[in-house]
Amino acid sequence: MRKNIYFLSDAHLGSLAIPHRRTQERRLVRFLDSIKDKAAAVYMLGDMFDFWNEYKYVVPKGFTRFLGKISELTDLGVEVHFFTGNHDIWTYGYLEEECGVILHRHPLTTEIYGKEFYLAHGDGLGDPDNKFKLLRKIFHNRGCQRLLNFFHPWWGMQLGLNWAKHSRLKRADGKEPPYMGEDREYLVLWTKEYMKTHPDIDYFIYGHRHIELELTLNRKARMLILGDWITQFTYAVFDGEHLLLEEYVEGESRP
Repeated sequence: MRKNIYFLSDAHLGSLAIPHRRTQERRLVRFLDSIKDKAAAVYMLGDMFDFWNEYKYVVPKGFTRFLGKISELTDLGVEVHFFTGNHDIWTYGYLEEECGVILHRHPLTTEIYGKEFYLAHGDGLGDPDNKFKLLRKIFHNRGCQRLLNFFHPWWGMQLGLNWAKHSRLKRADGKEPPYMGEDREYLVLWTKEYMKTHPDIDYFIYGHRHIELELTLNRKARMLILGDWITQFTYAVFDGEHLLLEEYVEGESRP
């Protein structure tokens, strides 16, 4: 019997802008615990942490429930794929070595149960914001990453967490803009252009935008944006035949 494949993103664990941080982490852990016997793989498509930076001998404080559950999953033989987002780029081996995750720094095209998937966090794919493009280049620059690690860990973490908090709170109600429509949503526009040279892909799945979206692109291809694990608690599940976007509601799933 085939086991399920799960996709989720954007928990932003540790965010100073989320008042219910510990409750949020526990809810995520309960979800992961509920699927551990049903899952063949879990794909975490970026920004699981609001800020994550590893130093040579130091990793960020907290997240013990989440990291322990990931380790339990990988110990059980469940593949856990961890994609870096635009908030948790700065990982240098700890998650792979200690928790057993498979790390992805770039979008991934992979076959799952005979279907072709394109998986990515979504940042940098068609985003027209020039300020964001510049910040993204800085964050991915190896020299700038080394410079960050010259700070004492306390200062480095405070810098990162407060930057992330400011970034979230400057939005209306701390939320992403709502869905802008097929003709304006940059991830949709980018995906349609990408499909012209990659017609074999069946499913495109993204995080980053913090909206729930299921969109049929043509007879073959569908696109999903996964929502988040801050207020929506949504995820996708693929059983080999059907790909569904669902919501986790205190111990049960609701389509």
